[in-house]
Amino acid sequence: MTKTIRCDIVSAHDEIYSGEVAMVFATGIAGELGITPRHAPLITQLKPGPVRVQDTNGEEQFFFVGGGIIEVQPHVVTVMADTAMRGEDLDEAAAAEAKAEAERELADRTGEMEVAEAQAKLLEAVAQLQALERLRKNLKR
Repeated sequence: MTKTIRCDIVSAHDEIYSGEVAMVFATGIAGELGITPRHAPLITQLKPGPVRVQDTNGEEQFFFVGGGIIEVQPHVVTVMADTAMRGEDLDEAAAAEAKAEAERELADRTGEMEVAEAQAKLLEAVAQLQALERLRKNLKR
């Protein structure tokens, strides 16, 4: 029986990760997903947040996606993210500034489209900050 599944994480601009893994963890719109080799086919939207890949030794790599789609086939998982970055590339100061800017834009409430855009920016910034906190907790273990 196969003990690994291929995982590809791509953004609109770059391939972030590609390799064989034991398990993939992500947050879909209906909740947390844990994907192992030979998982049933699935396509769902992703919420902004962490994606973790676990190798066969139990080591985890941490990524952040700003939303997107995950497609699961029995032997391959593809994460197609709006934005994606490695966990170590997350910038807490930039995320905090983006959150503050989005909150200011929401307070101004000019046009409906601007409000929706500000809400999306706020959601992504908060998700980045939460992902950083989760990464810190995992590193302390």
